[in-house]
Amino acid sequence: MRNAMRCLAAMAVAGFVVVAAGCTYVKLEPAAEEVATLDKERAEKCEKLGQTRVSVAKKVGFIARGDKSIKKDLEILARNSAADMGGDTVAPLTEVQDGKQTFGVYDCLDD
Repeated sequence: MRNAMRCLAAMAVAGFVVVAAGCTYVKLEPAAEEVATLDKERAEKCEKLGQTRVSVAKKVGFIARGDKSIKKDLEILARNSAADMGGDTVAPLTEVQDGKQTFGVYDCLDD
C-alpha cells in the first residue's frame, strides 16, 4: 500500500512539472487585444514608433519552461507594451535569447 501511495505521489509531481512547464503566466491587457503581430519584413512598411525589450523567466522554481510558452509570453508582453506606446502592431527584431526578445512597435493601421 505504501508503494502505491508513493507511486501516486510521484505521478502527481511529474504531472505538475509537465503542466507548469507549458503554462503561460502573462495576461494580455484589454488595450492590447487589437495589437497585431507581423514579421519584420511586413512591418517595415509601417510607421515605426519605437521598440520594446521584454523578458520572462526561463524557469519557475526548478522547472524549466517550454520554448513555446516563453515565446508566447514575450509576444503578449510586447503587445501590452505596444498598446502603452500607442502602437497597433509588433514585430520581433531579435530571436529569443535567455528569455528576452526585442520587438519593434509600429503604427500600421489607417485610423
